[in-house]
Amino acid sequence: MKVSKRYKKAQAMVEEEKVYSIDEAVDVLKNMPHVKFDETVEISCTLGADPKKSDQMIRSSVVLPFGTGRNIRVLVFCESEKEQAAKDAGADFVGGQDLIDKISKENWLGFDSCIATPHMMRFVSKLGKILGPRGMMPSPKTGTVTDDLSGAIKETKAGKIEFRMDKFGCLAVGVGKISFPKDNLVENIKVFLDALIAAKPQSLKGELIKSVYISTTMSPSLKIKVLS
Repeated sequence: MKVSKRYKKAQAMVEEEKVYSIDEAVDVLKNMPHVKFDETVEISCTLGADPKKSDQMIRSSVVLPFGTGRNIRVLVFCESEKEQAAKDAGADFVGGQDLIDKISKENWLGFDSCIATPHMMRFVSKLGKILGPRGMMPSPKTGTVTDDLSGAIKETKAGKIEFRMDKFGCLAVGVGKISFPKDNLVENIKVFLDALIAAKPQSLKGELIKSVYISTTMSPSLKIKVLS
């Protein structure tokens, strides 16, 4: 694959064997040459948990203090009497069986996050094969199955992200945009990593985080040091 001059210049700024502090890594990323769009800053982790063991599956959420830099489109599954309250709280799409049918029959996915009331989950569960692989299935573990729709919607809009270990024992999330001030990015990263460490399964006796890398959408990665 052909590598651009911009990428080569960025790669030359990375010390291959160095493990960077979060502050150092963000400095390097911000000083790299960038493409024309506002790139997402991404964290990729290799974990010590075993994805084949159900009691070691990692799935949780956290509200980033400075948001993600994205306009999050929120879909809410709820009873008809709660629809207006969900709309008033800022939900982009609100409904019940009508939305379930639209997703299942039309494969419609014009949203970024799903929230459901506990009562609706018996119906929403039918969408598991569609929403599950995309990390959008509502879950009590991430606070997206709740009767407090207003609180959940506002948190999601404010910068709540969900994270979930994949079948290879890895995890990746976006923690902001490269245009964010350095201090904001550093704080978002620290808050995410603290939440990941807090989600360590009790059955896992070894280290949780084997390695962590940081990059932008179009940059090389830098390894960062994290205590877990």
